[in-house]
Amino acid sequence: MTLLILGLVLFLGIHSTRVFADGWRTRFIAERGANTWKGLYTVVSLLGFVLLIWGYGAARQDPVVLWASPTWTRHLAALLTLPAFVLLAAAYVPGNGIKARLRHPMVLGVKIWAFSHLLANNTLADLLLFGGFLVWAVLSFRAARGRDRAAGTQYPPGRLLMTLVTVVAGLAAWAGFAFWAHAAWIGVRPFG
Repeated sequence: MTLLILGLVLFLGIHSTRVFADGWRTRFIAERGANTWKGLYTVVSLLGFVLLIWGYGAARQDPVVLWASPTWTRHLAALLTLPAFVLLAAAYVPGNGIKARLRHPMVLGVKIWAFSHLLANNTLADLLLFGGFLVWAVLSFRAARGRDRAAGTQYPPGRLLMTLVTVVAGLAAWAGFAFWAHAAWIGVRPFG
């Protein structure tokens, strides 16, 4: 469990600098340069990600069960992740209406992903992993919206074609993950 916690602290910590230490981040970049920041951000993110994956895998070998999860919650979680994948795609497909409307679709996708996995999973490691990501996503979204308001950020309106491309890309990614990659990479079949 220690590796999982350390991984979460590193990964979510570096991803929380805009939430809790935006002034420090700005000064760091001003003093040392954007590339130094990007390098540090990448190294800490990758190290944290490796540790949380390793720690979560180790914790799954000797789980501490906190509550009973009915089987139907797995199916609900699999369906809830569908909009999460569409929101993830919306963060990267330029000119789509989803990003124009929601502004920070990736963080909203993380919220849905984390919440859905909290519904379906029932161990202490699950609570730490998915609960940690859910809390991070809530705080990150709030901070990002606050920065947008303070800066008067305007997002260009989306185009229908790009919105359709976003939805199709999200659906395809969800289907690939739900029906193949989740079982291959994580060892759990969402619909099995």
